[in-house]
Amino acid sequence: MDSLPRRALLALPALLLPNPVAAASPTPFAAVRAGVALRFPRDHGAHPDFRTEWWYITGWLKTSDGRDLGFQVTFFRSRLAVDPANPSHFSPGQILFAHAGLSDPTAGRLMHYGRIARQGLGLAQAATGDADVAIDGWRLQRLKDGRFAAIAASQDFTLDLTFAPTQAILLQGQDGFSRKGPLNSQASHYYSLPHLAVSGAITRAGRRQPVTGTAWMDHEWSSTLLDPKAVGWDWVGLNFDDGRALTVFQVRDSTGRAIWAGGSLRGADGQVTTFARGDVAFSTQRIWRSPRTGGAYPVARVITIRTAAGPQQFSLTPLFDDQELDSRRTGGPVYWEGAVRTPGGRGYLELTGYVGVLKL
Repeated sequence: MDSLPRRALLALPALLLPNPVAAASPTPFAAVRAGVALRFPRDHGAHPDFRTEWWYITGWLKTSDGRDLGFQVTFFRSRLAVDPANPSHFSPGQILFAHAGLSDPTAGRLMHYGRIARQGLGLAQAATGDADVAIDGWRLQRLKDGRFAAIAASQDFTLDLTFAPTQAILLQGQDGFSRKGPLNSQASHYYSLPHLAVSGAITRAGRRQPVTGTAWMDHEWSSTLLDPKAVGWDWVGLNFDDGRALTVFQVRDSTGRAIWAGGSLRGADGQVTTFARGDVAFSTQRIWRSPRTGGAYPVARVITIRTAAGPQQFSLTPLFDDQELDSRRTGGPVYWEGAVRTPGGRGYLELTGYVGVLKL
């Protein structure tokens, strides 16, 4: 089953949707508010009162024979507009999604698989209190020693990886309150764990191979995220060899203008610079056009940020061009999400809304 991007929980298959009577009287979703202090390990866990949530890990792997691979493991939770007091075990109050992707230049295309299930009935869970999300044998959990572990198996590959934090939690925006639009309500609670040390193995064609690497985890939850004029966004997270961590995003309208932008730069000394809307700019160096969907993706970018020391620029080069993910078979969008290099660092770039308007 195709997967969904972390910020694009779109139309669900009909068998998972609430009945029209339940949908006519939805229970209000929790609101994201400034000034709410995030607490850990509690906020590693699920926040079921909010509409949308994701735990998103991307990174670069090095195989035992020296090859570079990109990967992504993502779990989503979506609360549907049904009465939580409904006693039926079949009431689909929470839907869980997951996807796993492997970017291998020798394959020439992104390989990806996904899962979708209602929470409960032994099919799926998203625990509160600490990170533990599971769907049909796929799982992401925080271990007692503070590491995270993920396993995702598909017909072409299996990811069995452990992620050890090497830096403190990075609260995005204002202490974890991250604006995504001109209204205060267009926001999320958002934190990151950059520079995760990766160990574990991948299995392909029956062969299990040890890997090491560096990864990035985002955990974000919201009930109202995008401005109505938004058609999509660009996002990048970069781990630098010297310990810096850069997050940059922009939300675009139909003309390509940035409705909102932001992000952060944590220096090697641990000091964090938080970007306002005018501190971030994306420019395009090269377009790749998908032969399957016709989507024109700006896969080679230059990011410009404004800091107290003056402007800084970072060029992004993809590991390879064809890292497009088409999830239309499951009611999702078409988007591009792939491994990228920058001088002195590596990370992931996400491009949505380039094949039709993205809706949340």
